[in-house]
Parts: sequence; C-alpha cells; structure tokens
Amino acid sequence: MFKMADRQDRIAEHQRGSTFPTRTACATFLTFTLSTAVVLLTGTLLVGCGSSPDEEAEDADQGRYTATGPLLTDTVVDQTYVCQIHSIQHIEVRALEKGYLQDILVDEGQHVKEGQLMFRIRPVLYQAEVQQAAAEAEFAEIEFRNTKALADSNVVSPNELAMARARYEKAKAELAAAQAHLGFTEIHASFNGIVGRFHVRKGSLLDEGELLTELSDNSSMWVYFNVPEAEYLSYRRNEQAGNGTKVRLMLADTEIFDQVGEITAIESDFNNRTGNIAFRATFANPKGVLRHGQTGNILMESRLDHVLLIPQKATFEVLDHRYVFLIDKNDTLRQTRIETSGELQHIFVVNKGLTKDDHFLLEGLRKVKDRQKVEPVLVPPDSVIKHLELYAE
Repeated sequence: MFKMADRQDRIAEHQRGSTFPTRTACATFLTFTLSTAVVLLTGTLLVGCGSSPDEEAEDADQGRYTATGPLLTDTVVDQTYVCQIHSIQHIEVRALEKGYLQDILVDEGQHVKEGQLMFRIRPVLYQAEVQQAAAEAEFAEIEFRNTKALADSNVVSPNELAMARARYEKAKAELAAAQAHLGFTEIHASFNGIVGRFHVRKGSLLDEGELLTELSDNSSMWVYFNVPEAEYLSYRRNEQAGNGTKVRLMLADTEIFDQVGEITAIESDFNNRTGNIAFRATFANPKGVLRHGQTGNILMESRLDHVLLIPQKATFEVLDHRYVFLIDKNDTLRQTRIETSGELQHIFVVNKGLTKDDHFLLEGLRKVKDRQKVEPVLVPPDSVIKHLELYAE
C-alpha cells in the first residue's frame, strides 16, 4: 500500500508541473481568441464601408441633371397610312363556253404576253356547228344567185329576190355566230401579265362563265390608303401651293420601296362612318417586287410650320399617355402630360402640353420622381436636336 500511495503522489506532482493547460486555462484562451477575431472583423467591415473620394463626389452631384427646352422651328414629317396594293389591271379569266377543259397551256405564276393561248376547251361540238352553218350559208348563197338571175329575166318578182337575199344574209350571220362560239373554246391573255392560281384542272367539265384563273398586270401598281378629313384639307392646301404629291412606300419588312410614287386619284366622297377619304398612289414596278394583294404603309410628307420639337428620349409613357418632367421656376420636377402630332427620327412634334419657354429633364428620367428638387444643367435645344440626326427644313 505504501508503494501505491507513493505512485499516486508522483502522478499528481507530474500533472501540476506539466506544460499542458488545464480545462480552465483552455476555456480562458478560447474566449480571448474569439473576442480578438470579432474586433478584427468589425474593423475590416468599417474600413470596407468607407466611401472613396470618387463616390463621395458622385453623391455630391446626385441632384444635377441635364435639361433642355423645345425647339420652335419649321419641319417636314412623314404621315403614315396603312395601304393595300393592287395591280393596275387584275381580271378574272373565265370560260366563255360550256365543255370539257382539253388543255392548260400555261402555269401558275407564269408571265404571259397579250394574245397568248392559255386554255382550250374541247371544240368538237362547236366545229360541227360551224360546218353546219357554213353549209347552210353556201346553200342560201346559191339560192340567192339563182333567184337574182330569174329576177333579172323578169321571171320572178322583186319580192322573191328580196326574200332570197334575206335568207342568205341570215345564213351568213349564223355562220359568223358559230365561228365565234368556236373561237370561245380558246382562251387568250387579254394583256401582258402574270397568271394566278388555277381553279380548275385539265379534264374538268366547265360551265359557261366558270372561273379558271386570274391575270395581273404588275408593270405598275395602284396603292390605296385612307386619309382623315383634316389631313385631306392640308394636302389640298399644299397641292394648291405648288408642293409635290410624291409619296413613298414602306413594305411589310419595313424596307422602303425603291420607286417613288405619285398620288393620281382621290375618291369622290368621304366615308361617313370613319370620316376618311380614299387616295390612290401609282408606283412603277420594273423589278416585279410588288404583287396584287400586298400590304404596306404609305409615307406622305407633311410640312409643319412653327412647331415644337422635343427629343423622344426626354419622354416616358404611363398608361398609354406620354409625359415629360417639366422643371418649374423653383427647380422642382412636375410630371406633365403632352400630346404629339407627328414623329421624326428620335423626335416628337408636340402640339399640347409645352410652350417654347418651358424646360424639361433630358437625362436621368429613371432616377428621379415627381416633385423632386433638382439642379438642372441647361443645354440649348438646337444643340440637342442636332445630335439626334434630325432631318428638318
């Protein structure tokens, strides 16, 4: 037992002199380490949240925005009208006689010349009618000659000679009618044009007047569009002043047609339901780009005198209405509704909501709000407009 106690004393003494920390010492060291880390992290965050000199300068200029005013000038704008494009000649090709369609001698979309044979209806019956009429005409002619010889010899009366002549004339007329019916079995192109879609096929039994196809002359095109009454009156005034009536055509792919058109006709009366009147413009179509039934937009120039122009980028829309941020005398923004009467490239023509002495915000529309006070930096309107590639006169 003495040895066991002595051993336990030595173990306890060794533990007291050991370099390993006790449980209490370990807890104290961990608390100190965490505290130090929190202090270092807090200092790092404070340093990271500090503003750089450039950011501080940006915050100082946060209330300064570029502003300008409307430009009062004369200009020319394009009025746009939806249009329908028609061939200058577009007809339906129909059967003139009843019978079986024997031959189709053209194809859909083919260019044909005036007088070219397109369809042939089986002519057997009509040929027989011509032969019969020809025989009757020959018989009537022989009868007339014999009667005339007898009349010259005073054998028959003049009335009998007149009857023979009448029968002969009737026979010739019936022959001409039979020949005409035979001619109707061949259908020729009425003019140079393009063949449309076939509505029948070879061997079809046709009724008189049945539709076979369409034929279009696309050398020139007629473009129809509707113009409101007020713009019609403006057009008439410009026309009387000697201004041109040239128009351009924007196709469905937004490309401008390479030929310039001219207004060649105006309908006689207005449509009472819409208040519009139909205009017709004529375009040459040398490359055959335009086809019957196409759609597009007519661009007609309209001269505007003493109008206000503003950049499109200075406006914004709310519920289909257009607004600007007007700057009052106290440099406070006022959301103001405007109305436009025309549009150019990057430009709106304003007819209501602004005066020539007003100023409005040009830049930073998304960074501000109504009734916010700002420090505007004014830029002359003509300088702003010139940088928007405006075409004006």
